[in-house]
Amino acid sequence: MPTSLLLVTGSSGLIGSEVVSHFCSLGWRVCGVDNNMRADFFGPAGDTRWNTRRLRQAHASFEHRDLDIRNREGIAELLRQLRPDAIVHTAAQPSHDLAASRPFDDFEVNACGTLNLLEAARQHCPQAPFVHMSTNKVYGDGPNRLPMRELPTRWDYADAALAEGISEDFGIDQCKHSLFGASKVAADVMVQEYGRYFGMPTCVLRGGCLTGPNHSGVELHGFLSFLVQCNLQRRLYRVLGYKGKQVRDNIHSRDVARFIECFVDSPRSAEVYNLGGGRANSISILEAFARIEAISGIAMQHEYVEQPRVGDHICYISNLAKMQAHYPQWGISRDLDQTLQEIHDSCRARLAD
Repeated sequence: MPTSLLLVTGSSGLIGSEVVSHFCSLGWRVCGVDNNMRADFFGPAGDTRWNTRRLRQAHASFEHRDLDIRNREGIAELLRQLRPDAIVHTAAQPSHDLAASRPFDDFEVNACGTLNLLEAARQHCPQAPFVHMSTNKVYGDGPNRLPMRELPTRWDYADAALAEGISEDFGIDQCKHSLFGASKVAADVMVQEYGRYFGMPTCVLRGGCLTGPNHSGVELHGFLSFLVQCNLQRRLYRVLGYKGKQVRDNIHSRDVARFIECFVDSPRSAEVYNLGGGRANSISILEAFARIEAISGIAMQHEYVEQPRVGDHICYISNLAKMQAHYPQWGISRDLDQTLQEIHDSCRARLAD
């Protein structure tokens, strides 16, 4: 029986590389598509070629293609040749701030690139499960309209009904998204539509803070990774608004890959899931400072800027109930302390090279 083939876009990024490693370990052949555009977006700190080299060295069943997902003909030809058994689409322009200065690049990568992949899949492998990494930013600043209560180190929801976080039925329109959030909404809805209209097995994962030791974190994207880098290098970290009490739930990239495996094994059509660490793995910036200081023994250097990022969330926690109902074999396997320790150890090792 032929070995199954997985296509992963953004294969040198945090989630893409974790998915590559996970499925290679399961015996799949994996073709990764990544043209290192993160270096173009974020400069040398965003360069992911180190991760490409790591994957090539670690996995004999991994093949890398330097291809831009905006290249419609190139993507169509690749899928015609490969006809993969599953597709995991993680490639994206991921920054609010960068989208405002490069709106065409942002939309063409996030929205048009996703459409290129969907249509190529419909033409050449319509039965292949298609997993799209979306973002909680499709909810725009809607979550900020929820009543909040201020605690000593964090903001939290005032409504007890939201104790487990935001669910998938939260509205996504009539709010401010940032241009990045808007381009991701376009992609998100298109992935759903190819599932509903054409009956393809598609899945949208609205990620919270996705993190892990292989993240090339920068100030504009990669909250925990960048914070740990700043701590270890004794660099100044800028806290942007909300008193540093803004909250995110964090999920380790390995747990993301494990959920994707569950979906690929038992796909559904046009599904949407809020993907994060849940309340147990939620943390504010102030709380993260204390945690990393305890791990590294280095005091966090930071300054406060009153103006928050456009469309940023005051408090966002993913409700995982739907994911766990549909795939009860899945659950969080790495808590926040383990995740922070792994990020710390990986950053320290890379800085020593």
